[in-house]
Amino acid sequence: MLSAQKKTDAGHSVHKIGGTSMTQVEAVMDNILVGNRSEEELYNRVFVVSAYGGFTDLLLENKKTGEAGVYQLYAGSETDWAWGDSLTKVSEKMCAINEEIFGDAPELKLANAFVQERVEGTRSCLMDLHRLCSFGHFKLEKHLLTVREMLSAIGESHSAHNTMLLLRAKGVNAVFADLSGWREPEASTLDGRISKVFDDIDLGSQLAIATGYAQCSEGLMSIYGRGYSEVTFSRIACLTQAREAIIHKEFHLSSADPRIVGEDAVRPIGRTSYDVADQLSNMGMEAIHPRAAKGLRQNDIPLRIANTFEPEHPGTVIDDHWDPENSRVEIVTGVPTAFEIEVFNQDMVGIPGSEESILSVLKRYKVPTVTKNLNANTITHYVSAPLKQIRRCVDEIEEKHPEATVQTRKVAIVSVIGANIDQPGLFARAVTVLDEAGVELVASHFPSRRVDLQFVVAEGDFNKAIVALHRGLVEGKKEEGASDKKTKNDSANKQDKLKAA
Repeated sequence: MLSAQKKTDAGHSVHKIGGTSMTQVEAVMDNILVGNRSEEELYNRVFVVSAYGGFTDLLLENKKTGEAGVYQLYAGSETDWAWGDSLTKVSEKMCAINEEIFGDAPELKLANAFVQERVEGTRSCLMDLHRLCSFGHFKLEKHLLTVREMLSAIGESHSAHNTMLLLRAKGVNAVFADLSGWREPEASTLDGRISKVFDDIDLGSQLAIATGYAQCSEGLMSIYGRGYSEVTFSRIACLTQAREAIIHKEFHLSSADPRIVGEDAVRPIGRTSYDVADQLSNMGMEAIHPRAAKGLRQNDIPLRIANTFEPEHPGTVIDDHWDPENSRVEIVTGVPTAFEIEVFNQDMVGIPGSEESILSVLKRYKVPTVTKNLNANTITHYVSAPLKQIRRCVDEIEEKHPEATVQTRKVAIVSVIGANIDQPGLFARAVTVLDEAGVELVASHFPSRRVDLQFVVAEGDFNKAIVALHRGLVEGKKEEGASDKKTKNDSANKQDKLKAA
């Protein structure tokens, strides 16, 4: 654990900068890292950085298209040519970015030497592992997760090291907080790794630039997938007892997607709760990874979502104390493509735990349920996963329940979210809004916690439903409030006139 001195004196903040923002180097330096900050304002901050945009895709696989990166080529190839050539291209692109950032400055040689060391060291390690696994006693499959983490770490080490060099060139006492475990002889827990690195950093006089990836015995990627950098960010904030955690994104956390409802219609959200953040994660619109949010919430650390390109804007503050008296809808969002898995089985009637076998199948194939409903003889899960996984689930459910009828179809899920939406008639009003917009409901839910409404609609009606609900419950709320106020004022004036008469 970190020293007591560091804990009690920590009036600091911990920041995370995403990959797309990191690519905008000048904006990050001017708006977030340095700008016009005084000497005191520069320090008492920790920055956790992601790889420059696109590099994790090149090192692993493309997150959207599935196109193979170095890892996929290494895992599926019997020769080292394909993955080796891909790794060389990554190295060349890293050096090209270094040249764009540093130009003719002396830091360019240091940046390129760092890339060369990490890339060639990794290449040598992977070649040795490949040779070792050519013997039948060793299986490559057992080491692939370690390989995946090792490759991913290159991207974040590259961006963090570059950021440290840039800051030092500007006279800032920056330090490279390398959590990647590069050439470390012993494994460590995540907390142990963070504590070991930060015990040697004086946050009051040093600006720490930390890698988003942290090598640890738990295996971050096996647990959190590619959302591990937010978990690292959260643990640093918790262990150092930060006063605030800040994520810098390319956009505001807004009331809806501006590409759907229009930029003029959306509203930045000034403050909300961790409950709302959890609902957003469930819809695939992560303000922060839910496991990272859990740590901040338990340690009573507020989270701020800030816009990289609007540094003066206060952003959105998320904490566990926001319980607004006035009920209002904050966000309308959803899952544009989901699947309905409907299991009809009369043998389930009156049988406790009859859903367990279906849940076990979904769990085995890692298919997350966004929402669900059930009655006496039917269980319906609305899930978000690739069609290939859905088909496997359906095949196994049918095999386990030959007496059941299983049906699937594509749908979309729209959610109305707010820290307090416990207002009479809201659900009925939302249904009316959708009906008037010509959106046919497949299913609807109003959970008892009163944080969200969920509507399952036809896939083609997703945008129409978002626009209608945002217009009727968010944009319309303001108009309705003004109208109510005018009505009250008119009523008060009439009463005054009557009294005067």
